[in-house]
Amino acid sequence: MGEPGGLRVGVLAYPGCFASEVFGVPDLLTMAAHLAGPDAPGYEVSIVSPRRRVTASGGSGLDVRPPREIDVLVVPGFELGPATELDARLGELGPEIALIRARAATTAVVSLCVGAFLLAEAGLLDGRRATTSWLYADELARRCPRADVRPEDLVVTDTGVTTTAAFSAMYDFALDLIRRHSGGRVARATARVALVDDARTSQSPYVDPRLLPQPGGAFSQRVMRRLDQNLAERYDLTALADAFRVSTRTLLRRFTAETGRSPLAHLQDSRIRRARHLLETTDRTVSAVAAAVGYQDPGTFAALFARHTGHRPSAYRAAFRRADRGFSRRGGSPVHPPPEPGAGG
Repeated sequence: MGEPGGLRVGVLAYPGCFASEVFGVPDLLTMAAHLAGPDAPGYEVSIVSPRRRVTASGGSGLDVRPPREIDVLVVPGFELGPATELDARLGELGPEIALIRARAATTAVVSLCVGAFLLAEAGLLDGRRATTSWLYADELARRCPRADVRPEDLVVTDTGVTTTAAFSAMYDFALDLIRRHSGGRVARATARVALVDDARTSQSPYVDPRLLPQPGGAFSQRVMRRLDQNLAERYDLTALADAFRVSTRTLLRRFTAETGRSPLAHLQDSRIRRARHLLETTDRTVSAVAAAVGYQDPGTFAALFARHTGHRPSAYRAAFRRADRGFSRRGGSPVHPPPEPGAGG
């Protein structure tokens, strides 16, 4: 793939890796090379492996070659389940981890999505900033305590090692690589041709806390449920403590011990989650959405919303509005979306 003499990019294939991530970056680089023109420095891309044969996700057989001289080594992700499965998967990838470790001294190394776990096993994330899918960022931080894991970032580069967020963030990385190697004009043109968003800055807008493991014990779960059912009410710590027949100090101590955060932090996250849902699925004004989740001052709400999602409310609505929100499959009659779980009506 690509023209000889260009930037040499090797994509590391291994058993069970996502085939789409093996080919996603090379395909975008191929588009960029065509748009840059025959006289511009291109990309020399190969699929490499320490193994002779590799079967990727879905049973796709991959043609691979031994890793030779490359400038950038890209490590795709893989299907990830429970922690015990992760241990087993990493245990099967000793040759790949050894290759990553050996190449790191002379080659820029990039992981896509949970490929970051292979870099962590190779010791590349120690003392570095890193990211991965928001769904697995806590697990990466737990397994690699010396890394500074930043779950809100899409792409993080730290002294020759790049990590990216989930799946489609491979395109954010590829566009950044194209921008550095072929220039901003080619990167913008490639994004337009491929219909890839080249203006994303954070994965925060995509986080769905309902998919994350729920922290806490029985006490904090009851407190969270009460907060979630009364999002529009003013936060009153004394009233909340009275409802559970404890002092405010005891409530804060027990809640923090079980969850690692304060009730107010949980309430703010729940309010933002509900506001996102309303912005995506209703025509309510920003002021009405703010009031519905407990903020009488739209400016305060907008600032908090932007801090959590990286977007002002109106910009978030423009980017994430659900086009199919108002019509049934049959006759085009309006249907109302069901209330979001745990967020009240």
